[in-house]
Amino acid sequence: MATKNPFDPELVRELAGLISETDLTEIEVEKGDLRIRVARQITQAVHVPAPAPAPAPSAPVEARAEPAPVAALNPKDHPGMVPSPMVGTAYRRSSPDSKPFIEIGSQVNVGDKLLLVEAMKTFNDIVAPHAGTVTAIFFEDGQPVEYGEPLLIIE
Repeated sequence: MATKNPFDPELVRELAGLISETDLTEIEVEKGDLRIRVARQITQAVHVPAPAPAPAPSAPVEARAEPAPVAALNPKDHPGMVPSPMVGTAYRRSSPDSKPFIEIGSQVNVGDKLLLVEAMKTFNDIVAPHAGTVTAIFFEDGQPVEYGEPLLIIE
């Protein structure tokens, strides 16, 4: 006995077309037990102006190697990058009136809760893979995220 599949691929195509024709980034349709959510991620290029050259010193100065700023590196290449382990919606807090789990500058230990990713109506704890200081956060509260997408950096 064949069961009727409530999934309508044509509806998904129509929703995707509607998103691409408008400035929407996400649309959700719900009817009974069927819930279809279509989202797109808009990436914006950030242009960081090069620093002005420093004047030549009059006396010899000891050279110091300084680390490159986080914004200048590709987040995927950073050794402290924490990627999204799944596709879903990322949340920085457990509820809208709660304080965020982390902020830039937060000290974290291995296993500390960093954020939540909701996938298929299940909230998944994302924990610190190593100890350090949170130096960058790449998502907004409630933003859709993809598998492997950089979420934050812990140095």
